Amino acid sequence: MEENPKERKMSVILRKKCIVKAMNEYLSPERHHKLTLSNLDLLSGRFPVTYLYLYYHSRSDRGSINISNNVFESLKTSLAKTLSYYYPFAGRIVEDPQTSQTLIICDNNGALLVEAVANIPLIHLDFYNLNQTLEQILVSCLNPDEFPFPVQVQVTCYTCGGVSITFTFDHALGDATAFGNFLSSWSQLARDMPLSCIPDLDLGRSLPPRLPPTYHPYFNHVFVKCTLEDIRNIPKTGILLKRLYFVNASSINHLQTLASADGNKRTKIEAFSAYVWKIMATSIDKSHANCKMGWLVDGRGRLSHSSMSNYIGNVLSVAIEEASIVEIKQGSISAIANNVHRAISKVTNEAHFQDLIDWIECHKPGLMLPRFVLGREGPALVISSGRRFPVAELDFGFGSPMLGTVSSTIKNSGVGYMNQRPSATGDGSWVISAILWPQLAAALESDSVLQPLCASHLQKS
Repeated sequence: MEENPKERKMSVILRKKCIVKAMNEYLSPERHHKLTLSNLDLLSGRFPVTYLYLYYHSRSDRGSINISNNVFESLKTSLAKTLSYYYPFAGRIVEDPQTSQTLIICDNNGALLVEAVANIPLIHLDFYNLNQTLEQILVSCLNPDEFPFPVQVQVTCYTCGGVSITFTFDHALGDATAFGNFLSSWSQLARDMPLSCIPDLDLGRSLPPRLPPTYHPYFNHVFVKCTLEDIRNIPKTGILLKRLYFVNASSINHLQTLASADGNKRTKIEAFSAYVWKIMATSIDKSHANCKMGWLVDGRGRLSHSSMSNYIGNVLSVAIEEASIVEIKQGSISAIANNVHRAISKVTNEAHFQDLIDWIECHKPGLMLPRFVLGREGPALVISSGRRFPVAELDFGFGSPMLGTVSSTIKNSGVGYMNQRPSATGDGSWVISAILWPQLAAALESDSVLQPLCASHLQKS
């Protein structure tokens, strides 16, 4: 009796791996051999950031059965070209033994590219349970301590001819804007198109502290100096569930209407944050009187420099607001959205970022993090918006993706995370990638706004 593909247990086998170096003919002689991390780079925590993209091809598509053979070689060639423009991504991240400063050694050590094969069609992936899916499609092929590649890419081929690509970056290289520019450039070079973004690797590293450095005492309460060991040893918080959700455009618009009911127009992400905060308050046990929410804020456009849109590095801070659980439970969506708006507004200005740069300057060397990220300040959730991150645009020459999202390979998290991305359907709906504690996941799924992601939510190219 023939096996039902839907009942087949997924297995993934490593087929090949290679180290891709920047094409020498693209490299110019003025490349820096060493780059010192900027003050804002030190706030990254060195967390691994993984982007997952799925490309669907049915067997009925002409030539699609052999598409995977062409994909790997095409990506290998275009990655070598891309690394020539983004040369730190082919380097090594090390600690200077004399100064204890973290450096990027731009020696063209290369990026790791891996190809694997799965024994199921792409459409049979578990799109909702990222704990299971990421574990299955990320083959552990090299010890990161022995082979430190800050960029690692895995191409997994499926029985239907479809492909998944995971891109994992060391956060020290940049933030979501930087990684989005890198991936966009790569996809453009893969299609022999001119680059829409000429990367700037210097501007953000020339954001100097004031002399003497000066900052508001608030920063001592919000941020803390830490080490890689502190980050690796975050206490077990139970924030372990990695999930993908789908949110209809109609639900987003309805939440925005509720959040703007008092006459103050609120953004979609402010409205969504207010809704999630109310749900979050119901999931916290009675031993906690308060809870926190945070929002990642991009400093590009907040600083009085020439355009930083092409800067490749970290320019992030975080807005944090604490409220009583009773207040959140009793408050209206519009009242909570007003609190969200005020909290974010405090951070979206040049004075905040200059104070942050100065605070980090006074606490170097080492890494820095918001205190609550280390999991020692009670229940907290961080929300980030990826509305400008490329999703449907990320075509490497074999069509647009059916899904593009973000997650992390971290095993334990000190806070919950929710990251919004536009759906590849292009109809205004969202895909939410989340790292949650079980009670919060259950509370969110008891309502109809966040739907566990499934194949019917995805666009087939």
